[in-house]
Formats: sequence, C-alpha cells, structure tokens
Amino acid sequence: MTKQKNNSAEEQINIDEFMAKYDRESDFRRYSGIGKWVVAIIAISFSLFQLYTAIFGVLDAHLQRAVHLSFALALVYLLYPSRKAWSRDKLHWIDAVLTIIATAMPLYIVVFYKDLVMRAGIATPIDMVVGGIGVLLVLEAARRVVGWPIVTIACLFLVYAVTGPYIPGAFAHRGVDLEHLVQHLFFTTEGVFGIPLGVSSTFIFLFILFGAYLEKSGLGKFFIDIANAIAGWARGGPAKVAVISSGLMGTVSGSSVANVAGTGSLTIPMMKKLGYKPEFAGAVEAAASTGGQLMPPIMGAAAFLMAEFVGTPYINIVKAALIPALLYFTGIMIGVHLEAKKEGLKGIPRNQLPKIGKLIAERGHLAVPLIAVVYLLVSGRTPMRAALWALLLTIVAAMLRSSTRMSLRDIIKGLEDGARAALGVIVACATAGIIIGVVTKTGLGLKLGSVLIDLAGGQLIPTLIFTMITSIILGMGVPTTANYVITSTIAAPTIIQLGVPVLAAHMFTFYFGIIADITPPVALAAFAGSGIARSNPLLTAVNASKLAIAAFLIPYIFVLSPALLMINTTLPQVTFIVLTSVCGMIGVAAAVSGYFITDGKWLDRLMFFVGGLLMIHPEVTTDLIGLLLMVGGFVLQKMRANKEAKEQVQL
Repeated sequence: MTKQKNNSAEEQINIDEFMAKYDRESDFRRYSGIGKWVVAIIAISFSLFQLYTAIFGVLDAHLQRAVHLSFALALVYLLYPSRKAWSRDKLHWIDAVLTIIATAMPLYIVVFYKDLVMRAGIATPIDMVVGGIGVLLVLEAARRVVGWPIVTIACLFLVYAVTGPYIPGAFAHRGVDLEHLVQHLFFTTEGVFGIPLGVSSTFIFLFILFGAYLEKSGLGKFFIDIANAIAGWARGGPAKVAVISSGLMGTVSGSSVANVAGTGSLTIPMMKKLGYKPEFAGAVEAAASTGGQLMPPIMGAAAFLMAEFVGTPYINIVKAALIPALLYFTGIMIGVHLEAKKEGLKGIPRNQLPKIGKLIAERGHLAVPLIAVVYLLVSGRTPMRAALWALLLTIVAAMLRSSTRMSLRDIIKGLEDGARAALGVIVACATAGIIIGVVTKTGLGLKLGSVLIDLAGGQLIPTLIFTMITSIILGMGVPTTANYVITSTIAAPTIIQLGVPVLAAHMFTFYFGIIADITPPVALAAFAGSGIARSNPLLTAVNASKLAIAAFLIPYIFVLSPALLMINTTLPQVTFIVLTSVCGMIGVAAAVSGYFITDGKWLDRLMFFVGGLLMIHPEVTTDLIGLLLMVGGFVLQKMRANKEAKEQVQL
C-alpha cells in the first residue's frame, strides 16, 4: 500500500514538472508553511466571493470586475515570480511589494467608486497615477502568466493610440493623449474592465470552478475508461481511445496542454506499445486534446465571450458548435483509422478492457452534472445559474458512492484549485480589454477591415484566408481567449461586411485561434504531446496538423454554408451537408495520409484531395464532380491492390 502511494506521489511530481515545462500557467511557486496558507486563504476567498455574488446578485459592473481583478492580481504576483531564476518556494521581496500594489490598484475603484462616478470624465492626478500603474501591472501579470506575445501586442496597440497623427496612410488617426488613454482604459468599462473581464467575473469563473470539481470527482478517469470500453478493441484502438477520451475531457478542461497531460499520460504509452510511431502517438493526443475547446457543452472560455459579443444566449453557441465539433473529431478518427490500416495495427483484446455496463453502473452518476448543465441552458437559465447548479450537483453526485465521495478537505481544495485555474483566463481577458479599448478609441477595427477587403479584392475566400493566417499567427503565443477577442474585434466585422452571418464570422475566428495550438512552428499542445511520447516536437506538430486537416476545412464549410451551424436550416439540409462534408474529409485524409485501401501514388492522392475539397464546398455540381474524382481514386487504388495481391500469391 505504501509503495502504491509513493508511486502515485512520484507520478504527480512528474506531471507537475511536465506541466511547468509546457504550460506557462503551471510554472508557479509551490509554497510550504505560512506561504501555502496565505495563497490558499486568498484563493478560497476569491471563489467564495464569486459564489456569493452568483447566489445573491452581482455588484455594479465596475465594482464586480474590480474586486475580481484585485483577487486575481494578488494571486498572480504571489504565485508567479518575476524572473525564472527566483526561488519557487519563497516569495521575493520585490514580488511582495508588487502584490500589495497590484491588489490595491483595482480596489481604488471600489473605495472611491462614488467620487469617480460623480466626476466621470474628469481625472485627478491621483487617478492618473493609479490608472497608469494599474495598466502596467496588468501587462506585467500577463507577461508572468501568459507570456511576452500578448504583452507585445498590447504594447503595440498602446503605441498606436498615442502616435496616430504621425502614422502615414490609411491607419492614421487624431491620436489619444496619455491622460485620456489612461482614463479610458482604467476608469471606464471599455478597457481593462471591459466585456472580456465582465464575462470572466460572472460565469467563466464559475464554469472553471465547475470543471475543477468535475476533475476532483474522478470524471476524467471515467471518460478514459468509457472510451476504452467503446473503442479499445477496434483497429488502432488506443489511438481511437485518445480521440474519444480527449473529446469527452474537453467538456471539462478548457486547456489543450492540460488535456494532453491528463489523458496523454495514459493513451500515448498505450499507442506506442501497440506499434504507433512516437511522433504519431503524440500528434493524435495533441490534435484530439486541442479539439476539446470546441466540444459542447462546456467549451473554452472564448465561447462565453462569443455569446456576449454576438449578443445571443450561450445555448445558441453550443448548438452551433455541436456539428462542427463532431466533424472535427470524425476527421481525426478517419486519419487515425487510415494510419492503423496502413501500419497493420490491431486493437486491445476485449478481455483486457473494462465493461461499459459495469462502468456506467459504478460511475455513471458522475456525468449527471454535465447532463444537468445542458438541460439548464436549454431551459433558459443564464450560464451563471446553470454553472452554479451544476457545481452543486457535482458535489452531490460524487457523494452518492463511497468510491467517488469528496471529503470536506476535497471540497475546500476545489475552491482553491478553481481560483488558481482561472488566473490565466482573467489576466488574458484584462489584457485583451486594453486592446479593445484602443480599437474603440481609435477606430482601428474599421480601418483594418477596409484594408483587408482591399487586399482581398472584395472577395470572400481571400478575406477568409487572410483572417485564418492572422488568427493562427496570433494563436502561436496568445491564449485562445485573447486571440478570439483580438480577431473578433478586428477581423470578424470584415467578414460580416461580405455578407457572412455574425455567428459564422465569430466562429471562424474562434476555430483558427484554437487550431494554432497544433500549428507549427509554435504548437504548444503538440510539443506537450511530444514530451510524453519522447518524439521530435516539430514532426509531432506536423503530424498533428495533418490529422486535424478537418479543422482547417470545417470553418470554410460553415461560412459557405451556415446551415452547418443550425442557422436558418432544415434537417434534410443539415444531413446532406454533413454527409458530403464527411465524404470530403475522407478524401482529404486519404490524400494526406497517402493510404486508403493501399499505398497511394501521386495521381490517386491528387484525385482524393481535389475530390475531397470539392465535396466540402456545399453545391450539388461540385459535390458530384468531387464524388466522381474520389471514386476514380478508389478505383485506381483497388486495381493496384488487386495487382499487388496477385503478385503476392505468385510469390
């Protein structure tokens, strides 16, 4: 028993080290003694404040967001050292001072709220000092938790705001003086305390807390076991288990890297043992884990922001995302299946796999909160209320069996873990607010939209390609939440001008911000997968991009045919689009993998690729031509397979 506990502890340390290496948010101080208690008390108080306001009503917008940010900055400066060389178990005196100042800046708004409201638009010298320091400390917090890329982008926007008159060409503007800029960014709800932080301070935090309790209940292990029972026996079973379990885990975790660490530590060794190459095993997990943020009902934090920006209930975002998410995972499953056929890989013997009936009987109650949250959203409850009830149900459901029961210590620890998990999202939202503030103050969005349309010659497809490239580049160093905020502020309006429905335009930018996690050269999820698989990181990223080729195609499908997002459609329409899209993805996957029923040559691969692309475009003519090309590719491979079989017999 003691040996088993030691092994578990050792494994946990390894996971902590792994996450610290690949996920900046996990590289924090691990205090002992009084420092540990101070952090725990602040984090638990933070969660209790959020729960209190969720139950009894949120404060005025500026007050709610200021308290929310104050808690977050206190924890960031306590947990994340200014320099990597500084101790990870002791607080440096500089960080201690910065913790006090950073906590106080947002609280200045709380303490002097009435005075600030009475003299709205008139800033005193003290206001300017507090606001200026507040903005700088938000940027420094973002550097520590999220990294330099988002800070660099925010700083470029700030420079743009003050240098407007000196910029030549279409991007010139009157300029914003420092006083008005600081006032706009810190003392209104259009900058740091804008919509992103507003959504974070209400229901995003609660959903992150909900996710923390779901993980504590053992739901993640249940998902992996269910996936094993469903697909472990099939050809290339462990890879299909990775796809299914990562999709299910995505309903709990909004982080691609955390998803890779959670399920990949089990699935990647299984895939390697079966015979998959390390680069492919890491790529499967990375591609599947990245798709978790697309999977309803609890998608990434950016999805909640989308509901606010688009002005639609969150349940509409869930409905719109469902079919594209299923197509995404179908595309990965197709790639995995073709690779398994190509390498002649088998599944795991059924007698070594768990029984699905037994799993559901023993731990099926853990899924009740997920079912409940869908019901609550569909029945018209606000996301905040849905998350609150689902959180309570998670604790109650876990109590139903002794094997899943949470102790009082677990419940209290869940409050701390939830607050810690939210820090990256909060800081990203606050920093994204700075960018939005500059855009609204300078009119940059309209200027950039006009330039993009001019570059694309007013054509939809080139504009979409430019938007895709922008989203992927931003996503290489910017979290999905901030990436979506930036691209939806700048690029989405441009697409909308070309007649694309608002929801489809926002979903397009959302998708490509997420895909950046597996797109070389900076592909954090793929690098995390390669860390577990002990493979070449760049090759793992390339393989992950090939597997997730569907993710690069699906956004174009739903922009060209919004019926895929359940927009003004009928069931026959949706069914037809889904069927042709799946056929198209099979064609593209066969071309990319170089295998369908036998190894592909350049001609049949070309026919599969072009045919697949044509079937993805939602028109009868292109679908028929695409189908004919794919049939041609199949016939060529079939003839070659028959010839190879005859030669084998003769030998």
